[in-house]
Amino acid sequence: MVKTILIPTDGSDYGKTAIDYGIYIAKKLAAQLIGLHVVDVGLMQGPVFSDISGSIGLPPYQEFLPVIEAGLNERAEAILKAFRERCEAAELYPEARKAIGIIDEIIIEEGKKTDWILLAQRGEHFHLTKGSILGSTAELVVRKSGKPVMVTPATYQDIESMALAYDGSPPADNALKLAVSLSEKAAWPLTIICITGDQAVADKLHKKIEAYLEPFQIDCETIMIRGQEDREIMKFIREGSVELLVMGAYGHNRLRELLVGSTTSDVIRKSKIPVLLTR
Repeated sequence: MVKTILIPTDGSDYGKTAIDYGIYIAKKLAAQLIGLHVVDVGLMQGPVFSDISGSIGLPPYQEFLPVIEAGLNERAEAILKAFRERCEAAELYPEARKAIGIIDEIIIEEGKKTDWILLAQRGEHFHLTKGSILGSTAELVVRKSGKPVMVTPATYQDIESMALAYDGSPPADNALKLAVSLSEKAAWPLTIICITGDQAVADKLHKKIEAYLEPFQIDCETIMIRGQEDREIMKFIREGSVELLVMGAYGHNRLRELLVGSTTSDVIRKSKIPVLLTR
C-alpha cells in the first residue's frame, strides 16, 4: 500500500515533529522514508538585498553570493545529517536528498516519485507568509501534489485511533478507501463522522458508508453530527478521541471557497493532530 514516504525537512521544531511521525508511521506500514531539504532559491537570489546594498554603497550583492550559497548548502547538509541520525536511532535507514529551487514546487515534483508526502503544518519561514493569499507550503502541496499528504502539528503523540470526515464527495470517497486500508494495515479503530443538518442526506451517507464497509472486517463506527462542517470537525478533534484525522481535500469548487472559505485550509492550519488528506 505505502512503500515510500517523502518528508520535507527544514530543521524547525515543527519539522522535527514531522520526522517523529514519519518514523512511527514507517514502522507501522513498513515503508521507506526519504528526507528532502530544499534550499530556497529566493534566499540565494536576494533581489531586495541587492537593491539595498547598491543604494547604500555596500559591495555588489554578487560578491556575497558564494558565501551565502556555501552557508545554505552547509546548513542543508547538517539538517539532512540530523534527519538520518534521528531515523537510524529508530533502526530505520532512510534516503536523504537535497535540492535547490522553489520549495513547494520541488516538494511536489519529488513527491511524484513517492506514495505519500508528510510535512509540517508550519516551516521555518511561516512568519513570512502568515496571512498570505497564496497560502502555506502545506496547502499548496495538498492542492497540487496528487498524492496523499499528511500534515503534522507542533507536538507528537502516538497514533492509536483515527477518524474520517466524510461528506460523500469524490475526494471523501478516496479518503474513505484510504482510511479503511489504513485501519486494516495498522489496526487503528476508525470513527467516521458525517456533518449535515439534512436527515435525508445523513441517511444517504450512512447507507453509502455501510455498503462500502460491508466486505471489510475493521473496528469502525459512524457518527452523524449536525452543525457547520469546519467547526464540528475542530470540536471533534479537541475532544481528543482520536490521534489522526483523514479527509478528502478541497471537495468544493474554488469559487465557493473564496466566498465561504475552505474547510480543508481551516483544518490544516488549526488541527492539533495529524491530518491525512487526499484529493
